[in-house]
Amino acid sequence: MYAIIAEGGGQRRVTEGDVIEIDLIEGGEAKPGHKISFDKVLLIGGRGGADAKVGTPLLAGATVSAEVIEPLVKGDKLRIQYFQPKKASRQKTGHRQKYTRVKITGIKG
Repeated sequence: MYAIIAEGGGQRRVTEGDVIEIDLIEGGEAKPGHKISFDKVLLIGGRGGADAKVGTPLLAGATVSAEVIEPLVKGDKLRIQYFQPKKASRQKTGHRQKYTRVKITGIKG
């Protein structure tokens, strides 16, 4: 069984037991083992897609539950360079996005 959830401005396909990284919750202060649930479930499907339930746009009463594994995970470093030719203008910066790693424990719907 799988589900498609709306999280962090996008959509994700998850199954029970998946480990995913979501946007930082509680400022990185969530304890490992903390339970969270996703209410914005767009679709729940089984094997083969024959018994899929599709929401318009969300499924009423469907939830996906998860458990926090790591409260603060840093993503890959992005390097940004700004350069203007024929001018003495150069700038180099970097950015690392922060995530929370969770494990999907159940799909109900």
